[in-house]
Amino acid sequence: MNMQKHLLDNESRGPSRRQFAATIAGALAAGSAPLFAGGKKASRAADPATEIVTLGRTGIKTSRLAQGTGFNGGARSSAQTRLGEQAFTRLVRHSLDRGIRLMDAADLYGSHRYLRTALKGVPRDNYDLLSKIWPRTEFWNMASGGAKQEVDRFRKELNTDVIDICLIHCMLNANWAREYERIRDEMAELKQQGVLRAVGVSCHDFGALKVASEHPWTDVVLARINNVGQSAYMDATVEEVTAVLKQARANGKVVIGMKLFGAGRITEPAQRDASLKYVFENQLVDAMTIGMMSPAQVDNSIERIDATFTA
Repeated sequence: MNMQKHLLDNESRGPSRRQFAATIAGALAAGSAPLFAGGKKASRAADPATEIVTLGRTGIKTSRLAQGTGFNGGARSSAQTRLGEQAFTRLVRHSLDRGIRLMDAADLYGSHRYLRTALKGVPRDNYDLLSKIWPRTEFWNMASGGAKQEVDRFRKELNTDVIDICLIHCMLNANWAREYERIRDEMAELKQQGVLRAVGVSCHDFGALKVASEHPWTDVVLARINNVGQSAYMDATVEEVTAVLKQARANGKVVIGMKLFGAGRITEPAQRDASLKYVFENQLVDAMTIGMMSPAQVDNSIERIDATFTA
């Protein structure tokens, strides 16, 4: 089954961030309550989008916003990689310059080698890597049935010893934990060895999401969330997904939100703001990933998140 149509991210636009900087600085000076659903105070007078947060119990400290690399992705290609190496590098370097540390990649997107080039010369402790194992054999992928072979290849492709977050990609039913037991076991072993820092799944099914929210193996859940629901690529109704994500976070899972703009189906600025506001106010995510396509979209995304976050 080719699931590439499910693996979309989007971009956003918003007003200037000049006013909220003073607000955050004042809040820090006053020792105010946490500004974000993740329960973390701002560690510096930074954009809320790029504030460094601790991801649950993993100990990973990274930016709240991730640079996605899988917009319209499939078969080791994505809209970002199709930009070409130069434009991809310019995009990633601009994201880093703006304070985005977390790079969201996957074997499905073919973005590893592009990231390796883009990150060449950047100190390893200046960025964090998230990638995903596609567990099924496709015309473009011969799955090993485990994780060691894939992770070893990923590390070579990314030129790194450690992958910060590694997920099993695109879980489609509630039986994933049993179906991919060998992958889980090998990922757990790699985590114990320090090759992976955190493990988990990306979910494209409500049953899969419910299992991920409770399973003791899971550190990180990549979940589709917005305020529209199934017509905007969510796995169930807004109310159903909201309840599961709240429970996941209560269970100590890290939740990274995706599809906050419904894979491009939420287009109006006010609708996008409403989606962000819903996610923030309901304390549903620790971090989020957006597949920005240009430096301008990076700036626009940060500004929109900041404005909504501090409204």
